[in-house]
Amino acid sequence: MRGKLLPLAGLYLVQGLPYGLQSGLLPLLLRARGFSLTRVGLAKALYAPWLLKLAWAPLVDARGSTRVWLTCSTAGLGLVCGLLAGLPPPGAGQAGVPAAVAGLLLLLNLGAAVQDVALDALAVQLLEPAELGPGNTVQVVAYKLGAALAGGALLALLPTLSWTRLFLLLAASYWLAAALAWAAPALRRLPRPPPSEQRPHTVHFLRAVLAVPGTLWTAGFVLTYKLGEQGASSLFPLLLLDRGVSAPELGLWNGVGAMVCSIVGSSLGGTLLAKHWELLPLLKLVLRLRLGGLACQTALLFHLDALGASLGPGTILRGAALLSLCLQHFLGGLVTTATFTGMMRCSQLAPRALQATHYSLLATLELLGKLLLGALAGALADGLGPHPCFSLLLVLSALPLVYLGLAPSTLL
Repeated sequence: MRGKLLPLAGLYLVQGLPYGLQSGLLPLLLRARGFSLTRVGLAKALYAPWLLKLAWAPLVDARGSTRVWLTCSTAGLGLVCGLLAGLPPPGAGQAGVPAAVAGLLLLLNLGAAVQDVALDALAVQLLEPAELGPGNTVQVVAYKLGAALAGGALLALLPTLSWTRLFLLLAASYWLAAALAWAAPALRRLPRPPPSEQRPHTVHFLRAVLAVPGTLWTAGFVLTYKLGEQGASSLFPLLLLDRGVSAPELGLWNGVGAMVCSIVGSSLGGTLLAKHWELLPLLKLVLRLRLGGLACQTALLFHLDALGASLGPGTILRGAALLSLCLQHFLGGLVTTATFTGMMRCSQLAPRALQATHYSLLATLELLGKLLLGALAGALADGLGPHPCFSLLLVLSALPLVYLGLAPSTLL
């Protein structure tokens, strides 16, 4: 199994680089060079190719092997980074990101989205059922580390790294990963799909994907399982800030501490699944714990506002609030690994010629579910007030537990 997990870890690590680059490093780099907050925010439009993964996932299924797609897309990312290294960085006083830089960043996202489809499809084909837990631990943890490296470590190196050296370093990383994808023995042994498993005609394609056993249930679960958690995780730190917790302290606990706890939770989830824990009991346990943690956060907010309690330095309530942030991220990492394992298990039931598209559909819905309430939580709190908003989030967090009772036995 190690021969499979090590190359997957390396490839998922570089897959997280573009996200960290554009969510962590690029906004700060643009702001430091004098760009307005509006123009920094508009740069997020470069993420558009990620929303269109289903447009090219059928091509990955129908044309060539996933290993070739993975190698070419990863090498292409290195080429784009090499071209970016040859361009001057965005400068102060410019109306926006230069067209050439913006175009190459758009290509970077396009290549990363294609690589994402190919790598997920390769993992679906490569991992045996007993290896799904450790495999998805590698997927989640390595991706988070890659994003942290690009968004944090490279940011720390910016004083000594020029724009050119930064992108040359990224290009070298991608080319090494492309060589790994092509040469890794475990990936070279992947068989090509037989002619009988070629993709069906377009008119029947979506129907064939949705007809895979358990697809509709899994799609509904991944769309809803993070609603309450994402709303709370985006809103609770802001409410603590309003109640006297300092921004640097929140940055430490909700940034570094949360990332460490999330990785530990993801690793524990894979370990438990590798120890033959059944997926359904594990999900039920973790979702109950997550619901209890959110109930404690809701009660804390009610207590603070009703009694005028303080979150001053050294108080028990302050420590409990900050620890609850880390606990929720720990449980969130655990439930994410378990859910990704269920997604991959469902995609393995699809015909080989549909697996890339099938997993891309589930992954897109999972991302949409994460973004849906995370983006709306602030508006809900402003419109309803923090207490009704957190009560609603509590109800949403209970829904996946009810939904699990309808789970098909083929997946769990």
